Parts: sequence; structure tokens; C-alpha cells
Amino acid sequence: MRRRFGAAVLRSYENRFALEEVILNSGPADGEILVRIAGCGMCRTDLAVRRSAGRSPLPAVLGHEGAGVVVETGGRATGPSVGDHVVLSFDSCGQCGSCTGAAPAYCDSFAALNLFGGRAENAARFTDAAGGALAPRWFGQSSFADYAMVPARNAVRVDPSLPVELLGPLGCGFLTGAGAVINSFGAGPGDTIAVLGAGAVGLAAVMAATAAGAVTVAVDRQPERLALAERLGAIPLNAASAALPDRIRRLTGGGARYALDTTGSARLINDALRALRPTGHLGLVARLNTALPLEPGTLDRGRRISHICEGDAVPGLLIPRLTGLWRAGLFPFDQLIRTYPLADINEAERDCEAGRVVKPVLIPQGTGR
Repeated sequence: MRRRFGAAVLRSYENRFALEEVILNSGPADGEILVRIAGCGMCRTDLAVRRSAGRSPLPAVLGHEGAGVVVETGGRATGPSVGDHVVLSFDSCGQCGSCTGAAPAYCDSFAALNLFGGRAENAARFTDAAGGALAPRWFGQSSFADYAMVPARNAVRVDPSLPVELLGPLGCGFLTGAGAVINSFGAGPGDTIAVLGAGAVGLAAVMAATAAGAVTVAVDRQPERLALAERLGAIPLNAASAALPDRIRRLTGGGARYALDTTGSARLINDALRALRPTGHLGLVARLNTALPLEPGTLDRGRRISHICEGDAVPGLLIPRLTGLWRAGLFPFDQLIRTYPLADINEAERDCEAGRVVKPVLIPQGTGR
């Protein structure tokens, strides 16, 4: 079935998004579902396309924190059924050693499927109103749109009583921060964690750490973000503070057991390593765009550093856990969200880049057919 609907199209790395009519030229194939999008988070990865010009193909419909309702399934689709409420997460092949080993974020084809073109068989299925090709699905979704066609295994069922329009960020940004604390660190009561950067990922880590009973220090330059981190249970610390590692060590009783850097700043990464206790673990989630020179002594005494992708999460396990914590009042992610109509996507991008909003969520107008 051919379907026309609205989507935010990015045609060049320099231009703004444009709301256009797009065409899906066929219905779901085996293993796919069609989802009517209720809301889609805007993630820094969507905006980073502009800074990595030439790597992700354009024109494209971006968006990879979608959530909504299943309206159609493929012939042999397994998983969600029509009418189910779902959160959409990243794409993976489902067959490589990482996928079968419960580590889909480290899929052998992760970059190809999510960032650099998607599945070749989708190329002709998704076009603009004039028939011009749009890049195959971004992160298996392209959910800055009224509808998204996704692999069924990328969709996680959620309770229909939940506010599905707000749940999309649980598929990536909030998943990453919370998963780092829950999965990568396995933090528990009495552990100490330093979180560098109080954006969406960092604040999700703060909430997960607070829920786990850990003592958390949140480091950022923006007073508003530090105030929010404090409300969520963290000890606020300005990133410009003198002797930052010493201050973190004092606040954590001799050094943090874990640290999570969401900034990609070489200076803060070295500060975080110096703030760790012996055998401490620093996790990195931000993409490094420059070399990372480590200062002498930062990895002494059993300290270690690792990259964490998508919170080391199996989305089908972690997303229900996070919604359960939200119901219990322990993961108030809705406090980080501001909603915008999809038509206001460029305003949302400006507010996100300026730090005026932690997590924009775009609400489609639902005019597709």
C-alpha cells in the first residue's frame, strides 16, 4: 500500500529542516512493522549529521527516538501487533556474534545500518513527493515523521496507559545514560559516581544512579543544568571549579568508583580519571573528534577507561525497567522534556543547540494517509 505523509526532510548539511510530503511506496515486508509516530525525541546524534558532512547520506528524514502505535505488520512479522504501543530503538542485524550475544549495540553492522545508509533494500521505498530518493532509514526509523517503517525487533512494547508521545527518548538518549549506570557499571547502594555533562544522557545517568542508591556528583558549566541535577539527587559541581579532581574525590569520600563522561572534552576526561579511586572505571559515551592524550598517572592503580555504546543495553529489557522506575517516581525523565510540533523542528534544534532545553520531543500533526 502506498502511503503519503508529512516528514521533516534535511536536504543539505547547511540548510534547515523542511516539512514535506513524503511517500512510502510499499507496506511492511516480512519482519517489519509500520508505526504511527506519537512523538520523537531530538538527539545530539541527529544534529551531529551537520558536523560530519559527507558521511551520512542526504536528503534524509532523521529522527531515531520515536514512539507510537503499530498500524500494520508484515506477513511474517513477529513481535508487536497492530494496536500495540511501542518505543523504537537502534537497528542491528540480529545475526552477528554481538547480536546473538545480547550486545546489539556492538552489532558488526551498527554503523552501516544506523548512520551510513541503512539497508540497501529500503532505498527505493521511501521518496519525496516528486519521486526523488530519500536516504534509507536513519537508525532503522527516520521518525521525524508521521509514520516510520521499522524492523519489528527494534520495537519494544510498552503499557498503553503510559504517555507514549513522551517515551521515544527511552530508545536512545535516556537509554544510554541510564544503561551506563545500570548495565556498564552495575552501580548499587553506596557506590560513588561522577557524571560529567548534565545534558539528556548525563541527567539520565543521574536519575539511574539516584534510583540505585549511589552517591552522584554532576559536573557542568550551566547553573540551570546543575540546579536540575541537584533536584534529581546529585551533588552539583561547576566544571570551571579549580582543582576539579580533588573536589570530586572529597565529595565522593576518596574518589569515585565510576565516572561517566558525556562531553568528549579531553580535559574533563583526564580530570575524571584523576578523580577515580583505585580500580575505578571511566565510561565514555560522546564521540571523540580529536586525539585524547592521557596525562601521566591517570590510568595507574587499576583504573580503566572504556567506550559505552547505547548503554550496553538490550532495549527490550532496559526500556520496560525504566518505565517501571518512572511509575515508581524514581526515573522522572518527563521533567527533562519540552514538546514541540514537528513543524517547529528548527526552533527545537536552535533551543537544543543553545542549551535552552534538555530534551526536545517533536509531536507530528498526524496528517498522513
